[in-house]
Amino acid sequence: MTGHPRRWAILGVLVVSLLVVVLDNTVLNVALGVIADPVHGLGATQGELEWSINSYTLVFAGLLFTAGVLGDRLGRRRVLMVSLALFGISSLVSAYAQDPTQLIVARALMGIGGAGVMPATLSIISNVFDPRERGKAIGVWAGAVGLAVAIGPIVAGLLLERFWWGSVFLINVPIVVVGLVAIALLVPESKDPHPGRIDLVGVGLSIVGLVLFVYGIIDGGEHGFDRPRAWGTIAVGALVIAAFVWFESRLKNPSLDVRLFRNPAFSAAVSAVGLVFFAMMGTLFFSVFYLQLVRGYTPLQTGLMMLPFAVAQLLLAPRSASFVRRFGPRAVCATGLALVTASLVGMVFLEADTPLWVLGVLFFVQGAGMANVMPPATESVMSTLPREKAGVGSAVSNTIRQLGGSLGVAVLGSVLAASYRGGMEDTVAGLPEPVRHAASESIAGAYGVAGALGPAGRSLIAPANAAFVDAMHLAAGVAAVFAVFATAVVLAWMPRRSAAHPPAAETGVSAAPEPVGANQG
Repeated sequence: MTGHPRRWAILGVLVVSLLVVVLDNTVLNVALGVIADPVHGLGATQGELEWSINSYTLVFAGLLFTAGVLGDRLGRRRVLMVSLALFGISSLVSAYAQDPTQLIVARALMGIGGAGVMPATLSIISNVFDPRERGKAIGVWAGAVGLAVAIGPIVAGLLLERFWWGSVFLINVPIVVVGLVAIALLVPESKDPHPGRIDLVGVGLSIVGLVLFVYGIIDGGEHGFDRPRAWGTIAVGALVIAAFVWFESRLKNPSLDVRLFRNPAFSAAVSAVGLVFFAMMGTLFFSVFYLQLVRGYTPLQTGLMMLPFAVAQLLLAPRSASFVRRFGPRAVCATGLALVTASLVGMVFLEADTPLWVLGVLFFVQGAGMANVMPPATESVMSTLPREKAGVGSAVSNTIRQLGGSLGVAVLGSVLAASYRGGMEDTVAGLPEPVRHAASESIAGAYGVAGALGPAGRSLIAPANAAFVDAMHLAAGVAAVFAVFATAVVLAWMPRRSAAHPPAAETGVSAAPEPVGANQG
């Protein structure tokens, strides 16, 4: 068997489909400052900005498994085309959103589309490539993620320099159209003759529980955790998540195989992935406001400042596999987490006038750390599970990565908002009520109020910058604590050396056949 005759052209089409989905998240981060602007953007509050990110990632993570099963059942090419079309349409709606609520809803629809694209592309790769070439093809597919991280901030900066904020979403539309035509012409249809069942109850419980949990965290950050609506929503969300775990543990074909977490090595690897994305997404969230407002840089300059992170990823990620072979997954992953921790500790000491080369070094160190967390964690997932569970284990890892990033934005964003609001209390006490709330809500709101008040509002800028920098120090410190915890987990439970795929009896999970469609990379 040599695979499909057009397999490399098909791979190119699939990479473009994945690229547009991943690119969207990186360009959004750079656009947050503009979207928060009440004049040039939507005047979104910090909580609304957090939801513009999390509405996508929560839906994406919740539907990832179900989308894979739908592809196996209905046809992978069909699901890929429908998902990509939905992603393009919702990108168009996002570009022309008239208020933050419309943007949040449109982003949730984009999450549905993105959830269908990722597993479908991997399933098609497995179908058209011979096993001897499949590893190389998946490596190219994974490299598209690194490419998107590298070019996303620059693309966003260039667009925002010349066009309005919606252009960062509108650019997806022509790429999607080209992708749909290419898929229709090149990609063959494929189905699984024995598709798995769709776990609708599990999907519903996971999304409801996570949305309630994250909503409570964001609401508490905006308005205080002493209110019943905040802690009550968090508690109800946690109960629903517990019900989801209980329900999934009783199913033969669950949407999330929680039984895999009985394996300590698997749990350690997946926890490392989730916690490192928790720290990364949270710090990127506040770094944009630090650069664009406190430091006064344009979106393009902000994008260029994030390049060291992407460069470190592109340089070191391809080499990390050889580090794992030489030093073992535990040592490499722990070293990577230590680098991430060091970068976060460095951010605790950033000030409004810190030389920018220092921030560039911190971004590079963080990128280098992440480049040496993902490969050993993924290798550990694969080597500690039986072969029939490798696909679903990888899909679980990908889901936890999305959830970690979403919770990072919610938790660190809430820490940032609460600290900033406390730091601005005395400064805004003498302002009229309508503008007092806006100025204490976020640093973008303070800048908007200062602009509206004219010369009288200039006195707001310095206190707002100081309150934000102090809040950023606290958020970075919290992220560093999570990174230290992840390092401890890895040192305690991740295997020192790679192991061959063990039999099912060694993993604490059943050797039942892997749920079809779970091989989502």
